[in-house]
Amino acid sequence: QEQVAVTSDRVNSESPSWDPAGAFLYFLSDRNLESLVGAPWGRRQPEPFFDRDMELYAVALRPGVRSAFRADDELMERATEQAGGKAAGAEVKPVTIELEGLARRLERVPVPAGNYGNLTVNGDALFMTSRESGPDASAHLVAVKITNRNPKAEPVIEGIRSYEMSQDGRKLLVRKGSDLYVIDAKPAKANLTDARVDLRGWTFPIDVRNDWRQIFIDAWRLERDYFYDPGMHGVDWNAQLAKYLPLVDRITTRDELSDLIGWYVGELSALHTSVRGGDLRTGDDDIRVASLGARLVRDPAAGGYRIEYVYQSDPDYPDEMSPLADPTLGVRTGDVITAVNGTAVLAAADIGELLRNQEGRQVLLSLRSGSTARDVVVVPTANEFGLRYADWEYTRRLATEDAGGGRIGYVHLRAMGSDDITAWYRNFYPVFDRQGLIVDVRHNGGGNIDAFVLEKLIRRAWMYWKGRVGEPTWNLHYAFRGHMVVLVDQRTASDGEAFAEGFRRLGLGVVIGMRTWGGEIWLGSQNRLTDGGLARAPMTGVYGDDGTWLIEQIGVVPDIEVDNLPYATFNGGDAQLDTAIQYLLDRIREDPRAVPPPPPHPNRRFEYPAGRN
Repeated sequence: QEQVAVTSDRVNSESPSWDPAGAFLYFLSDRNLESLVGAPWGRRQPEPFFDRDMELYAVALRPGVRSAFRADDELMERATEQAGGKAAGAEVKPVTIELEGLARRLERVPVPAGNYGNLTVNGDALFMTSRESGPDASAHLVAVKITNRNPKAEPVIEGIRSYEMSQDGRKLLVRKGSDLYVIDAKPAKANLTDARVDLRGWTFPIDVRNDWRQIFIDAWRLERDYFYDPGMHGVDWNAQLAKYLPLVDRITTRDELSDLIGWYVGELSALHTSVRGGDLRTGDDDIRVASLGARLVRDPAAGGYRIEYVYQSDPDYPDEMSPLADPTLGVRTGDVITAVNGTAVLAAADIGELLRNQEGRQVLLSLRSGSTARDVVVVPTANEFGLRYADWEYTRRLATEDAGGGRIGYVHLRAMGSDDITAWYRNFYPVFDRQGLIVDVRHNGGGNIDAFVLEKLIRRAWMYWKGRVGEPTWNLHYAFRGHMVVLVDQRTASDGEAFAEGFRRLGLGVVIGMRTWGGEIWLGSQNRLTDGGLARAPMTGVYGDDGTWLIEQIGVVPDIEVDNLPYATFNGGDAQLDTAIQYLLDRIREDPRAVPPPPPHPNRRFEYPAGRN
């Protein structure tokens, strides 16, 4: 066998599909690199974004093959071999491929670029998914008829999840919502009225014991095949199967199966090996207890629950405020809640009883402020954890602003995902010109945006702009010129650890806090089990340029070790943050890094020689 490159490695190409006539190989490639952002000027330094970058391409398998997408011309020989003229299901003949000059026979199918994927071809058309722009965008099934008469991507079915073409090219199986449909593979709007596959009568008797045994073995096999070290960290993997497999016959629930899988996966002594999910058969009787967004203390002497503290949040984002923080309510610390929807709160074992299933609903609270009684209407939330976390973040920021005298910025990242990109843009750009910066990744849950954040922090200013009015700005845009530290603790995990270690290795500053979790073998979630469960296999080890494996089983050891002791923390202290602030104040005092003032403007007046006007 011979391997021949069809496309250049300078571009990304995917989804190859042979046309049934055996004349062309079609594929998708991201070559429409027209950025929606044309320059780095603007709020928060916008960067290039390439939307609708996929284009359709075809490679003729032999010289002299004329694409059916080409326009007719007066020299065109009608007998010339053309692609696309073979009907679906027609007799298959041997295909000859002329390798010489193959890559030079590339041509673009003349349809506009889009967010295309999953290309398939039959004798009538090219089928593919077309995704809209933006997060959580819908995908549609579209078809491009093989013709030179105004070819374009025409809708077939809107809002699909996936599709497949039958082997003979006659039918398409489409997944839309939770339903399956079988339609003719034709480049026209599909009628789904009678196309749904009725699965209501499908039942599959399963021997649960044998099913669990197979899942157990599959998890063992996938761990063996996906784990980054083929030597399995020196563990005899076959022996682990022999050791634990007999225990499958003793388990009674899917949760116990996950526990058992976790036992032998744990023999690898690697983090990122969580086992979860599967056919757990959970009930639908979950009762959510809503929250008023405050710390409440039962106070029988006062006749109800005293409001001890209302959770704070960033006032720039009022939609995220605590229910009781709504300024129109006039609720204050010390007010007493005496009744919820007319029921006295002391009549219940806990006020939570009266807030069950009240999330997002209007609730009538009876309040007493001193000798004054009144009623207010609030809308509770079920996200008390989020409110408490936001309060912690916001109060850390206020403490930094206060103790640092406005010279130190503060950014906290809960994790390293898409929501945390938002947090980064919210909180870094308002303070990029401070003399100090704290990036707090304590209890960071990980993700994959460390490179994105580090790239922003390694920028260096090398020139300055100054107009007639206003303060100087600089290039590179939004480069941080001051001193920086990173805060970590025992719950900083995964990509949060990668960020902290990268911050230090790139010479950006010191790391303060406690040694981190220690999980740095990266992975995906491809190794799904048959019931949807997962036994994650760490797939990509991380090592440094010194030839040592990084972080895994060790964690990031801070440059300055400071622990937040429980009692002091309970009383509102934050020794780690205090240390970071003091460290930066000391560095600022030693090296303030003021913005260089502009030089005197040049005098370019021309002096005429004496005696001349």
